[in-house]
Amino acid sequence: MAVAARSLELPRSAPRLTVQVARDAAEIETSLALRHRVFVEEMGAHIPNQAPDIETDAFDRHCRHLLVRDTATGRLLASTRLLDDAGAVAAGGFYSQTEFELESVLELPGRTLEIGRTCVAPDARHGTVMAVLWSGIARLVRAEDHAHLIGCVSLDARDGGARARALYAALESRHRSTGTVVRPRRPLPAADADPAGTRRPPLLRTYLGLGATVAGEPCWDPAFRVADLFTHLQVANLCPRYARHFLESPGPTAARAGRPVS
Repeated sequence: MAVAARSLELPRSAPRLTVQVARDAAEIETSLALRHRVFVEEMGAHIPNQAPDIETDAFDRHCRHLLVRDTATGRLLASTRLLDDAGAVAAGGFYSQTEFELESVLELPGRTLEIGRTCVAPDARHGTVMAVLWSGIARLVRAEDHAHLIGCVSLDARDGGARARALYAALESRHRSTGTVVRPRRPLPAADADPAGTRRPPLLRTYLGLGATVAGEPCWDPAFRVADLFTHLQVANLCPRYARHFLESPGPTAARAGRPVS
């Protein structure tokens, strides 16, 4: 479930924005509240047994929550949660494993980091905010030597999945993974593909621009009313245009984008 920027270019200057891992329960709760506003109030997700005004699940306590704030006001503008190998062991697996059979991906050598539940406040959906968020992810990838980034990209499936089927068909020829295959635990309901649905949502464009691949058919998520596509990015295969943000030490521009992630 996510909203993404159109570009991953780091801002030349973002003096009012900072990115850091949530330091305590109160900061995590601000992220859960933002998720509720975006996923439940805005997107219409129906999730039973939720506490009022927050969106959470059993994985949250095993994740780190990365936050982008306006330093002048302290307001939370964007957040995402990150689940690494150790956290996945404690949680009983990655969140993506609840939707897909991931054996072919998890057998690959190297550390894996799952990115999920990315959300941005409605009035902050522009390139600078998401670039700062991604700069924080990049620093963690470098510092912890992650080889694989995985996650789910959500497609609106309130039409029964017709547009999601069309988009997946359009992606197969150019962006389908050749070395790994995942299978959805809940395939999309039967429906004719709707050719009008081939427009790529922003988060998917971002991942594909980085060099990520789509590893299998979408999974139906009835609670969020979406079809989830599993994406896999091997850090070694990053698009050269963005590789320096992930693989090189942060320079002055990245340093201005926010405080060091810890």
